[in-house]
Amino acid sequence: MSGNAFRPRSMIVSIANQKGGVGKTTTAINLAAALAMRGRRTLLVDMDPQSNSSMSYLDIRSLTRSLYDVMFEGQVSLPDVVVATNVENLFVAPARIALAKLESKLVGEMDAHFRLKDRLDPVKADYEFIVIDCPPTLGLLTANALVASTHLLVPIQSSYFALEGTDDLLETVEKVRARANPDLRLLGVLITMHDRRTAIGRDIRNQIRTVFGELVFTTVISKSVRLEESPAYKESIFTFAPDSSGAAEYYRLCEEVIDRA
Repeated sequence: MSGNAFRPRSMIVSIANQKGGVGKTTTAINLAAALAMRGRRTLLVDMDPQSNSSMSYLDIRSLTRSLYDVMFEGQVSLPDVVVATNVENLFVAPARIALAKLESKLVGEMDAHFRLKDRLDPVKADYEFIVIDCPPTLGLLTANALVASTHLLVPIQSSYFALEGTDDLLETVEKVRARANPDLRLLGVLITMHDRRTAIGRDIRNQIRTVFGELVFTTVISKSVRLEESPAYKESIFTFAPDSSGAAEYYRLCEEVIDRA
């Protein structure tokens, strides 16, 4: 590519919800894989100390460095820890449990909320999409992700307590917009773990759409054993169960994300 050729702005998408078990990691690993399969060079950034996104593609026990070293130790740059996966165009910036120590290590640091942004800025032009898997909290790690992102995708489980805590997340987003990242936009709300067979599932889906309107993705992710199993085999749903409903749904979500981009 010549120096004068146009390069599109990277789309940096945080996948966040402080509620656990709503499909954040499942969405992160499969959306990133789908984007890569569409020929979009994609970086999956694992900001969750549980490291589930990383373990879905890598043997993290073999890693000598991770995002903790990038965000705490100034001598390690992001490219030093990025690992290519067996999916063409997909790369992972892995986490390890040490990332859980970062919040206490950065107490009082002036740039505490900007560490991830500062590390991503030099390399973001190398990727068309950067997908960030956030932990199930609204602490410093999630704040770093939101400060670094252009967009936020919120997975909401199709369950009775679906909207619980959503106000806190959106309040945090507004604080980030006001102080650190005025360009942050809500890309959309994704209904996950939906059971189409039950009346309560349909009622909750309609309730979520009433609250968020056009921000809700048309794609709905159904409950799926295959989606739960695939990370254990270090595969995305597209190679583990390519003919499954989960594969079809995450591919449709990818199409919607590209359209909204």
